[in-house]
Amino acid sequence: MEQLYVFGTGNASVTRCYNTCFSLRNSDGQYFMVDTGGGNGILRILEDMKVDLSNIHHIFITHEHTDHLLGIIWMIRIIAARMRSGLYEGELHIYCHEDLTNTISTICRLTLQGKFYNMIGERIHLIPVRNDQSVPILHYSVTFFDIHSTKAKQFGFTTLLKSGQKFTCCGDEPFHPDCMDYVKGSCWLTHEAFCLYSQRELFKPYEKHHSTVKDACQTAEKLDIKNLILWHTEDKNISKRQALYLEEGSPYFSGRLFVPEDETIIDLD
Repeated sequence: MEQLYVFGTGNASVTRCYNTCFSLRNSDGQYFMVDTGGGNGILRILEDMKVDLSNIHHIFITHEHTDHLLGIIWMIRIIAARMRSGLYEGELHIYCHEDLTNTISTICRLTLQGKFYNMIGERIHLIPVRNDQSVPILHYSVTFFDIHSTKAKQFGFTTLLKSGQKFTCCGDEPFHPDCMDYVKGSCWLTHEAFCLYSQRELFKPYEKHHSTVKDACQTAEKLDIKNLILWHTEDKNISKRQALYLEEGSPYFSGRLFVPEDETIIDLD
């Protein structure tokens, strides 16, 4: 069974949960990881969820913001060390838009020991992807697309699961109409929801180019989405977040609505 491993669910400023990142796990137990959060907390989460680094050979970084990017430095550091110790077989492929490859390489050069940095280009590969480019990853054909961010160049992706269901990630900003062909009719859609619509004056999502729960659910309904996963949220009422978000969103969305906690596994059935 294919599964979605939810590592983190918060936005950039959270302290009570981890930054939003996740992985598709195929039926062979291999992972396609998407973003890595903002620090080495990702290593603890992977350990907690019993995700073996040896089964992660493909990572996609959506954009340059710290809460999505900086965890990749720790992933490279630990995997490079395992490669050198004979504890990691094969190669690590890191996908991102072309402007981001130099950013990742430069941060690694400035912060990692040479013996680890030198693995980039040998067994760790930074692979630039273009808008509308399809790449074979595991047994998927993953099509990357520009989400038309208002803040920093950012890509999302869409793919067909083994079951034939369409799975789409549209990044951490509101759906853009130019992405219609990639998103519409998806069986699974991940979408940001910065806060409740009822708390928009408190968190000011629109000033930050983000959606509310109500907005995301209305968008998903119009796009004929079957399963909607909301994350990249605030964390000020984390213990009640799931219940509050479901309560606000459900009247506007007729499909299945998910508001996962960190370290959640969702069966993609």
